[in-house]
Amino acid sequence: MVLRTAAAVAATTLIGAGAAAVAAGRYAGDAALKADPGRPLPGEPRLALHDVADGTVTLGRTPASLRPGTYGLAGRRMRAVVGPVVADVSHPHDRVVRRLERVTHGSPRPGDHVWLTPQVHTGNPRTALGLDHAEVDVPGELGPLPAWFVPGTRDTWVITVHGLGTTREHPMVILPFLHRQRLPVLCLAYRGDADAPRPAHGISHFGAGEWRDLDAAIRYAVRYGARRVVLHGWSTGATMALLAAVEGTDPQLRGRIGGLVLDAPVLDWPAALRALAGRRVPASLIPLAVRATEGRTGLAPGALLAAADPARLTVPTLVVHGTDDTLAPLAHSRELVAGRPELITLRTVRGAGHAGSWNADPQGYEEALRRFLTPLM
Repeated sequence: MVLRTAAAVAATTLIGAGAAAVAAGRYAGDAALKADPGRPLPGEPRLALHDVADGTVTLGRTPASLRPGTYGLAGRRMRAVVGPVVADVSHPHDRVVRRLERVTHGSPRPGDHVWLTPQVHTGNPRTALGLDHAEVDVPGELGPLPAWFVPGTRDTWVITVHGLGTTREHPMVILPFLHRQRLPVLCLAYRGDADAPRPAHGISHFGAGEWRDLDAAIRYAVRYGARRVVLHGWSTGATMALLAAVEGTDPQLRGRIGGLVLDAPVLDWPAALRALAGRRVPASLIPLAVRATEGRTGLAPGALLAAADPARLTVPTLVVHGTDDTLAPLAHSRELVAGRPELITLRTVRGAGHAGSWNADPQGYEEALRRFLTPLM
């Protein structure tokens, strides 16, 4: 009797420990799988805002606040745009002074905690940039997908798709450039975005399920006059673009894809999960998070890398990647390019973080984009 009781207690303890491990893994995985679009990514440092004066803001000194270029500055009930670091202003050694370009709404105040985001603009193409556009619904697998259509005179369309931690407002950074090229642009929101259908269980699949919404956008573009399309994605949006080009079930539709622009593609989801969850949960939980995520998404750890086999690509591809990207390793983009150097071009941007290459070097980014798109127009 004593032995049976001890065995029962041990079994209960093991079951309890197993359930606790599963719960811990799910909690850690949620840092990546339920990242809220438009909010800072888990692990993105919050910066102390020390001063606002004379067209500048003074922030706490971190690698993030020292990044080169132009960024959105976000906080609770506040959005602004900051430019490069101002080098010739006296300040304490633990602080950084950046140019304050404009305040979109709210008011930055000393004592606020803020973060930098590659999403510079807020609103829509008309309110943010003065560009006429139409609000359209793209018929998607799970329901209507809201999108902005910015017209152009060419019959090659660009379909833009954002990634982790941003919304369809992020691609607006390149809309003025694309408008000058007279290219029609479809700026897509997809499952999980505001006003878009909710994915199963409310979780992200790192682009592995979401790419079907991009497939629907291609079908929409062709229906409304696109002779061919260029897919331009950031982060998991770049993953979606790649998967739409190699996994699309309709060969005729895939044949309308004229090129890909992949900005910081997420090809190694366990690495992305480790980066996203690493500052929120103990390191001991990360392996549990990977296993829990594999079970919840059905994604094997190497699934995206396998799907991104460069041998499967058939269209010209421009890959852009920042050297300081801690979420999507640059090494995987290098491997992608090395597999098809005659078809894939890599542009690295020094000092750029995840999906922040335009922000770090707008002129260089747009010139590389112009050279890539010109033969495809």
